[in-house]
Amino acid sequence: MKTKSSQILNMYLADAERLLAKEFLPHIVKSLEKLGEKDIWWRPNEASNSAGNLALHLCGNVRQWIISNLGGNPDVRDRDSEFAERGPMPRKALVGKLKRTVREACEVISRLPEETLSRKFTIQGLHVAGIVAVAHVVEHFSYHTGQIIYITKLKSGEDLRFTRLPAVKPREKPAP
Repeated sequence: MKTKSSQILNMYLADAERLLAKEFLPHIVKSLEKLGEKDIWWRPNEASNSAGNLALHLCGNVRQWIISNLGGNPDVRDRDSEFAERGPMPRKALVGKLKRTVREACEVISRLPEETLSRKFTIQGLHVAGIVAVAHVVEHFSYHTGQIIYITKLKSGEDLRFTRLPAVKPREKPAP
């Protein structure tokens, strides 16, 4: 019989998978599909990243933290190349890479034993428990999903309809 804490842990991991695969990933895919091939690699300035760079960065981060460290696969991440890319990696290849990465990560998360979740890992110089690594990836993915959505809205000028925006009320004129 599973303990209450095991049930809560399983609920958390299932929600982490849902957020990555069913919420954040579809938002990124829709955003990338809305952008032209060149706009995927557009940056407002050299201090900023493109939507394409952020997608590659998410692939590297998820692979390093979940697939490699928690899943036991080799860590082959080249973080600098995630930000150095300027295109012309086609949208289809980029989206495919991101989808494969999320699918592999969800497979790892779905079979993580409690021992792995409580074990300490050193990832990017940080000493974290496995459960913290999962939390980091979900939070990190959420953060960059928002940035990709913002870039898409900035370039397209369109509401992507992920949330309902409030109606804009006309301003009242001040009394004389």
